[in-house]
Amino acid sequence: MPTMKTVLITGANKSIGFETTRQLLEAGYYVYLGSRDEANGDEAVARLKADGLTRVEAIQIDVSNSASIEAARTELGTKLESLDILINNAGISGGFPQSPTSLNIEKIRQVFDTNFFGTINVTMAFLDLLKKADAPRIVNVTSGLASLTLHSDPSWKYYNAKGGAYGPSKTALNAYTIALAHELRESAFKINVVDPGFTATDFNNHRGTGSIPNAAKIIVKYATIGADGPTGRYFSNDMEGGEESPW
Repeated sequence: MPTMKTVLITGANKSIGFETTRQLLEAGYYVYLGSRDEANGDEAVARLKADGLTRVEAIQIDVSNSASIEAARTELGTKLESLDILINNAGISGGFPQSPTSLNIEKIRQVFDTNFFGTINVTMAFLDLLKKADAPRIVNVTSGLASLTLHSDPSWKYYNAKGGAYGPSKTALNAYTIALAHELRESAFKINVVDPGFTATDFNNHRGTGSIPNAAKIIVKYATIGADGPTGRYFSNDMEGGEESPW
């Protein structure tokens, strides 16, 4: 069993999740690389091990599938007595554009099943292992498009990037995170939402302006904060003059 601090990252076989895994491995953590597809997870682990980063294992977890989450929890339960960090990174966009007046309701449900309900399901499944850690951390990966304050500001650079599924799913995730952090505020938990920024990935057909390493860096920062760090807050790579974002 690993004796160093342990991390579970969902959706970690590529892009920002993969780079976050790499950076945490380089920092000395033991990482369970979550992947919806088992073969893709194994391939990602092989790439990391080829680079000399060996404290990593793939774990199959589809956050939109309760049975898959339960199986992942059972598997980790045989390996770990506690879990130090959970990074809920898995998410889907649902495709764009997303006209609120014409978007199919089933598409909205699909996006919420992954981005909102899936994240809650994973968090609840692993909460007992997190509670056994000395300094448990949860990072829910969100988006700048979740901010109602920014969406209400016509001068915001992404003001016109509105849709009926993706942004609302992340707004709901933000609200859940506030409630979760409040409930656990007297404990050692630190729970925050982090927006890696508009990053060039497959998610947006590489239209993003930010780099994947920089996106992963801010996630790692709040996944590894100390006892004096914030909880129940919203941080973003796209903010000017600081990292904290308005809700």
